[in-house]
Amino acid sequence: MNAVMMLDDTLHEKQAIADAFGRAASTYDTHAKFQRDVGHWLLDKMPQDLSGKVVLDLGCGTGYFSKLLLERGATVVCGDLSAKMLNQAMQRCGTVNITYQQLDAECLPFNHQRFDYVFSSLALQWCEDLSVPLSEAKRVLKPNGTIFFSTLLDGSLFELRQAWSEIDSYQHVNDFISFNRLKIALAQSQCINHALDLPTIKVWYPSAFAVMRDLKGIGATHVSGRGQGLTSRRTLMQVDMAYQKFTNQQGLLPATYQVCLGVIQHD
Repeated sequence: MNAVMMLDDTLHEKQAIADAFGRAASTYDTHAKFQRDVGHWLLDKMPQDLSGKVVLDLGCGTGYFSKLLLERGATVVCGDLSAKMLNQAMQRCGTVNITYQQLDAECLPFNHQRFDYVFSSLALQWCEDLSVPLSEAKRVLKPNGTIFFSTLLDGSLFELRQAWSEIDSYQHVNDFISFNRLKIALAQSQCINHALDLPTIKVWYPSAFAVMRDLKGIGATHVSGRGQGLTSRRTLMQVDMAYQKFTNQQGLLPATYQVCLGVIQHD
């Protein structure tokens, strides 16, 4: 495969991700409890008073955390791959002390040393090589600034992956970075001064349908290398049956997430 074809594939992949999240812009908040929980844990690591600080909310989605950053006194730049998500963020946050930028986390359209903080919660797992957006975030950070990020690691949604594996041989769940690859990405991006928390979080659902409904509702439906054809009701029922092996004593089904909460200090 030549360089032009690889670039075309990369651009197509990014557009497909943006389109998936764009389709979910109006439903995201209804289905994003887990995403809000993780974001709040990450936000708790930031200073309460952000007066006079400029913060990039990288992968801002509907602007839920952008608004909270504003309420702490920050000037906020909302950045997202999806224009429709940015529209939702603007409806939530308005235009005072905040601007909006459609962007690619792997190639930020900002000058060096612009931001005091970069906040990015559950967005960077959509980048093929984590070292690239981390390098970009570090580039746009002021000296002594800090990156606060969360991402998902290998083992996330293993129940759904296993249930699908009993139905067909296609990939229905995205691959997530291993902890070893995460450490390599941190080294490659020269993010040496960092602290990581690695919680395992289980979200409980009444059915596999409900798990998949939440994933669709937030736009996390694009799977690299998989055709986006429709899935029949019969197939979904088979997945639901295969998922039942994980049922707990209360009759609920888990969706397990391996989460990384990272704080990177820019020396």
